[in-house]
Amino acid sequence: MKYKLAIFDFDGTLADSLPWAASVVNEFADQYGFQRIDPSDHELFRNYDAKHLMQHLGVKMWKVPQMAIHVRKRMAEEIDKIPMFPGIGDMLQRLAGAGIILAAVSSNSEANVRQVLGPQNASLIRDYDCGASIFGKASKLKAVMRRCDVAPAQAILIGDEIRDGAAAHKVKMAFGAVAWGYTNPDALKAQQPEEFFNTIAEITERLTR
Repeated sequence: MKYKLAIFDFDGTLADSLPWAASVVNEFADQYGFQRIDPSDHELFRNYDAKHLMQHLGVKMWKVPQMAIHVRKRMAEEIDKIPMFPGIGDMLQRLAGAGIILAAVSSNSEANVRQVLGPQNASLIRDYDCGASIFGKASKLKAVMRRCDVAPAQAILIGDEIRDGAAAHKVKMAFGAVAWGYTNPDALKAQQPEEFFNTIAEITERLTR
């Protein structure tokens, strides 16, 4: 197999949290003093990376850590509104069954990740490194690879955002972009990911060859 370690992002990759995020974003805009988002702009913003979007909306970087805590807490209170994408459980089980080490690196909390995955799927994840700052995934990816004793050339980060690709390439590991998450697929393809997955089934097919 090409990869010994598959590290997964959570929101937009394993969990279909975009509808929930879209439903609460303007509450956070009012509380933290950034521009409200018109629903008609949601599709446009799927082309932006995190930095560009924050600049466009006027999000103050110094407010982001507190806002992230607030968002994670709010999600925990409404976790029943966050489903896994259909097929995620089967994909995780097949990858684990093939001997691939599974890990999760997310800006979300480990408790939220585990709650959405459910006990059976959550137990398949060997290493969790959650609570990453918005641009802080690279250091967590390095830590996971070190704990799992896997070299960057044998690891892949599977995610749905441009910042995921930047973090993966910063630590010299492969990036596998997914077509069903927060970011427009064409914007992700422009980042030249090593793998591009149109469907969840393709992750299983390609990683277990």
